[in-house]
Amino acid sequence: MFFSNVLGGNGESVGTLTDSDSGFWRGLLGRGKNSSGVRVTPETALALPILQNCVTLLAESAAQLPCEIYERQEGGQRSSAVNHPAYDVLRYQPNPFQTPYERVELLQMSAGLRGNGYEFIERREDGNVKALWPLATPKVQVLKGPDMLPYYRVSGVADPLPMRLVHHVRWVSHDGYVGLSPVELHAEAVGLAQAVRQYAGKSFSNGATVSGVIERPKEVAAIKDQNTIDKLVDQWGQKYGGIDNAKKVALLQEGMTFKPVSMNNVDAEIVSILKLSGADAARIYKIPLPMVNDLDGANYNTVEQLLIMFTVFGLLPWIKRHEQSMMRDFLLAEDRKRYFIEFNLSGLLRGDQKTRYEAYAIGRQWGWLSVNDIRRLENMPPVQGGDTYLQPLNMVDATKGIWDAGNPKVRAHLEQHMLDIAKVLNP
Repeated sequence: MFFSNVLGGNGESVGTLTDSDSGFWRGLLGRGKNSSGVRVTPETALALPILQNCVTLLAESAAQLPCEIYERQEGGQRSSAVNHPAYDVLRYQPNPFQTPYERVELLQMSAGLRGNGYEFIERREDGNVKALWPLATPKVQVLKGPDMLPYYRVSGVADPLPMRLVHHVRWVSHDGYVGLSPVELHAEAVGLAQAVRQYAGKSFSNGATVSGVIERPKEVAAIKDQNTIDKLVDQWGQKYGGIDNAKKVALLQEGMTFKPVSMNNVDAEIVSILKLSGADAARIYKIPLPMVNDLDGANYNTVEQLLIMFTVFGLLPWIKRHEQSMMRDFLLAEDRKRYFIEFNLSGLLRGDQKTRYEAYAIGRQWGWLSVNDIRRLENMPPVQGGDTYLQPLNMVDATKGIWDAGNPKVRAHLEQHMLDIAKVLNP
């Protein structure tokens, strides 16, 4: 019963959330404070294609990144902490019904739409994480306790949950406790986009639009028989309407003229307004327009740079929020100096294969990358002897002068250096 209530099921009434500014009432009623008069909620905002594209792009990008718990080793090295209790939870099964991908995707979707994402932390007896259960964001209210720590009142649960039992990812905040909802913060822009789409839809549904009119001069007697009028108009449409009849020559008698009806100014601006509202949605989430399928002005040379911009300025801040909130909530205080949690973004920043291999060659030639460093970046297993770092022969320490090739010790050192290179190239 407890889990069904916590997970947002049909438990007890949600009437305990009486604060008019709480996440529950905002999600149910919408903000309503926008000039368009359209009710704006996260659900209605998600129906906008451009906003849905932005939110799901961030959620799917974050969910597909490998998330690892690492253990710090001596000498600045690190290794996967496969024996840590939370490792299997994050990598394989956060709870009995979700995959790791679905867990991160749902959490980021909630944070991207509402500014907050919550999970209930089921802990073992030793305090480590046993499972993570999603919480319905509108049914969670954040309280500030007397110890200045956040507490979480969940609909259907009698007592507020302490911070140690709730994993909370928040967007930017005014008070540090509750994240702002991007949709509610930009209700004007979202409401305008919704209103324009509703206007266009109702225009098609209820509007009566003609392509043109046939006029007869006043001097000519009016045709009073409606059947004759309908027959004349139908014949005109059959003979000159449609693609197959385009550019045909018409003959009008009795001084009749045909005048096409042009689009009014409001209808002509709908496309421009839709493009502007789409650009505003992309700005909210700091996503380059070509990344959400608006390819105006994009070309092949800029696509890779736009991907880097999206990763660094759009996705990375969200990733940092996830990483640091997980380290706060999933690692015990005594373990934080030994373990850390990190997403691997290298796959998104690789670029094309030729450029990547050229960068590896430079790093290998100038000595800051070894063979095994490169193989790790390419998700390949290490090779024996691949941890040797090279140094160009024409680069020496300026304080030690130039090597004397006639010195037996120098020659022996150079020969050994060449043998090491040969072993790496031919393992």
